[in-house]
Amino acid sequence: MADPLAKALAAEHAAVYAYGVIGAKTTGKLRVKATTSFDAHRARRDQLRALIVQQGGRPAEPAPTYQLPFVVATPSDAVRLAVLVEQRLVTAYLELAADEDASVRRVAALAAQECATRGYGWRPEAVAFPGMPGQTAASAPTDAGADASEDADAGDGVAETTGVTETPVPLEGASAGAE
Repeated sequence: MADPLAKALAAEHAAVYAYGVIGAKTTGKLRVKATTSFDAHRARRDQLRALIVQQGGRPAEPAPTYQLPFVVATPSDAVRLAVLVEQRLVTAYLELAADEDASVRRVAALAAQECATRGYGWRPEAVAFPGMPGQTAASAPTDAGADASEDADAGDGVAETTGVTETPVPLEGASAGAE
């Protein structure tokens, strides 16, 4: 799957799956945020499918299931997964932004911005001057035990501890096929 448009579509298929899991592990405001993100990724997925068809291609169907990079058992895990999904999608869209078609580049640039913004929205609020005495970070959007002090994006440790490689696709498809 060398085509950046196909990679972006695969990443959106995986994001839709991931946000289903994220929504299942959250409640209240976090679930509302997960549902909003789920809807945004479904809309972007549909837009990418339409672009592929418009270019004369056949869009890939989603895998029936995906391998998550870690176990999502708590709201904190769900927040961590949401941040990771959005980060990986930014990577996929940055690759797509090099497309020769200006309309595809515009879609990619907007999608990358939206994913970056959404990813930061899942993180705890930052302090104005990190490291300055007396500064404390505002709590993360919490609900049913989401922990703001936990590293939301898990950095490089996620790839090292789960064996997930840093690829534009946020989750690996377990098998090919339709939903």
